[in-house]
Amino acid sequence: MRSPENIRDVEACGADWMGFIFYPPSPRYVADPPAYLPVKARRVGVFVNATADEMLRRQARFGLDYLQLHGHESPDLCRELRAQGARVIKAFALQSAADVEPTARYADCADYFLFDTPCSTFGGSGRRFDWSCLAAYNGKVPFLLSGGLGPDSLNALTAFRHPQWAGIDLNSGFETAPASKDVTTLRPFIQHFKTVPL
Repeated sequence: MRSPENIRDVEACGADWMGFIFYPPSPRYVADPPAYLPVKARRVGVFVNATADEMLRRQARFGLDYLQLHGHESPDLCRELRAQGARVIKAFALQSAADVEPTARYADCADYFLFDTPCSTFGGSGRRFDWSCLAAYNGKVPFLLSGGLGPDSLNALTAFRHPQWAGIDLNSGFETAPASKDVTTLRPFIQHFKTVPL
């Protein structure tokens, strides 16, 4: 999110969290705080292989509630961030049940996991992974579903069940351009999704 007007509109749609991308190669990269930052929605900073110092600086400058890590960040780095008072969302790309195993190393140093589709580059593929592999996840850390979610995903989400499922991550499926969300499709989707039992 970058545009102050779009941020206000998305917040008014009922989004609980809002992401700000701090990965310079991304077309959604945010260099400076927008003129308006969400007040009701929690602010999530998205990073790829950044240093702890960089992430904590961004946290202070943008008033971030969570740091979402999409690179090869170690459990020790996550522990260091949490020791500094940060809350951590660690992302994992899943293709099969075996890809769930590495999450165990982060069980004591992440507040949430984010499960996404494997991609050759950082930034998401816009495709959905096979959610059935999550039957292999029996950890205690709650998770967010990501990857390929769009306006037509409501039926699949309504049918999905997992005791640690906490929410979803929406991105390109609701964009008119990088970092610009289409509130005409986002608003009814959020309203309907909030009726889905998690």
